[in-house]
Amino acid sequence: MTADISVLIVDDHPVVRDGLRGMFESAPGFRVLGEAANGVEAVERAAALDPDVVLMDLRMPGGGGVDAIAELARRGARAKVLVLTTYDTDTDTLPAIEAGATGYLLKDAPRDELFTAVRAAAAGRTVLSPAVASRLVSAVRAPGNEPLSAREREVLTLVARGTSNREIARELFISEATVKTHLTHLYAKLGVNDRAAAVATAYQRGILG
Repeated sequence: MTADISVLIVDDHPVVRDGLRGMFESAPGFRVLGEAANGVEAVERAAALDPDVVLMDLRMPGGGGVDAIAELARRGARAKVLVLTTYDTDTDTLPAIEAGATGYLLKDAPRDELFTAVRAAAAGRTVLSPAVASRLVSAVRAPGNEPLSAREREVLTLVARGTSNREIARELFISEATVKTHLTHLYAKLGVNDRAAAVATAYQRGILG
């Protein structure tokens, strides 16, 4: 029998936290370890409780979600972060994904979709709601408008050396799924469809070299 997926709920609205707690506690396969009302508290609680998944709101007084996601990543936290927010604007979505969120869902997601997303996040798979996925694609569709993140440059440098996804994952201590996500983002930013074109374009633009 598989162990329950442990969850930490982060939201500044007590009513939302209560609703989510009730939802997960009534569903088999999940265990709510605790709650936090802002990003700073989320980092402390995640360190103390070591959940499998952190359900993270983004805009919270006293410490936002993006900073908390980045801090959890910096500390090498085991927890996967699934953003659950009402905001799907580019200014919210891209920083959260780049900070290290495993997934991004909107609060109007159906209950079953939320459960599926938490299971996927716990397994290290990237989860994006359709609305967010299309926003991400349109945000990076205009090639050259957006700089590559530091992690994307690292991945691209390794690609240029002929390193496989599996080897990149091992070298950067990330999952193969995360490597693929970085590749998808950098292909979109460079306006290319494959590894060879990405490397050629990066040399052309002076990103590599």
